[in-house]
Amino acid sequence: MATFLLKTEPGTYSFDDLVRDEATTWDGVTNAAALIALRAMKKGDEALVYHSGDERAIVGLAKVTRAGYADPMRPEMNAKGEPKFAVVNLKAGKRARSPVTLAQIKADRRFAKFQLVTISRLSVMPVPPELDRALREMAGL
Repeated sequence: MATFLLKTEPGTYSFDDLVRDEATTWDGVTNAAALIALRAMKKGDEALVYHSGDERAIVGLAKVTRAGYADPMRPEMNAKGEPKFAVVNLKAGKRARSPVTLAQIKADRRFAKFQLVTISRLSVMPVPPELDRALREMAGL
């Protein structure tokens, strides 16, 4: 099981929205690097949900219920025969007991090479296992 980090603007779709809806299709990703990560997500993987904007914190956990597939609204394929625009299905998981802020992450040298720090605009990224454990501990997940 792999873990990913998914960024969202809470005014657009927040972790509270996911909890209310119980499940959702995670769509709207257009960045090539983020799409590679989204296409790599498998059923059973988990995702740390990160609120961007003013909050800038990991606020909860979700589970992937359907691996990356072609966005039904934009079903074109790329040159590799993969969905050009991919989506995944998620269900709500646990809320972080202690949201983990970007400031906390940046202050901890274990995260110096983490894509959340090094590629700040990336909206979907894998979380290396050692960082996953640390973030879950920090968040009370």
